[in-house]
Amino acid sequence: MNQILNLNNKPPKNDYLYSSYHNKKITIYKFIFILCLASTIFLLCFFIKFLININYRNEQAEDLAKQFTLNSLYSNNQSYSINIPNTVEENSDEQFIIGVIKIDKIKIDYPILSSTTDELLTIAPCRFAGPMPNKIGNLCIAGHNYIDNTFFAKITKLEKGDEILIYDLSGNMTSYYVTDKFEVENTDFSCTTQETNGEKWLTLMTCNSLKGTRIIVRAISKA
Repeated sequence: MNQILNLNNKPPKNDYLYSSYHNKKITIYKFIFILCLASTIFLLCFFIKFLININYRNEQAEDLAKQFTLNSLYSNNQSYSINIPNTVEENSDEQFIIGVIKIDKIKIDYPILSSTTDELLTIAPCRFAGPMPNKIGNLCIAGHNYIDNTFFAKITKLEKGDEILIYDLSGNMTSYYVTDKFEVENTDFSCTTQETNGEKWLTLMTCNSLKGTRIIVRAISKA
């Protein structure tokens, strides 16, 4: 009797349900695999693009640093020129580069750009507020906090008494010494005050992207 029932080669009911369930599982697994593969490819492309952007930014910063060094500041020949990246428009009313910041402790040696924009911040530290380098007042310099430890990523390692050197366009150097380090909210710009009682202040600013705050390092010249 069983042989007669199975002449049509159809699997028993339980086997059929099992096969259907098994096929559905395979389909789900295939979907999950494809989704994971697509996500991996997307993340890999994003990471490669991130590395390319870092490399491009570093090349721009290094190019500026090579063209505008301490040697050029002290040179008697002032005929050198600076090639400004094509993506940045030169402001005819002021110098594109206004000086150099040098901090030996954390290996910082960058030109200071005259003003702050999102694009300029990808090239070098920028004057955010205050006077030109080494003038009376509070020169505030903003720099990105990159995960590859470039620009101002390591200013949190500065401690009270550490020396920061600022060179102006005439080649004059002023030493500033760290007096304070603190964090403020992104909306708090009190650190840019110009009430310095006739002293020369230097304020370094960078972002703490994890906390959404701003890291501030204050230094004052003894001269």
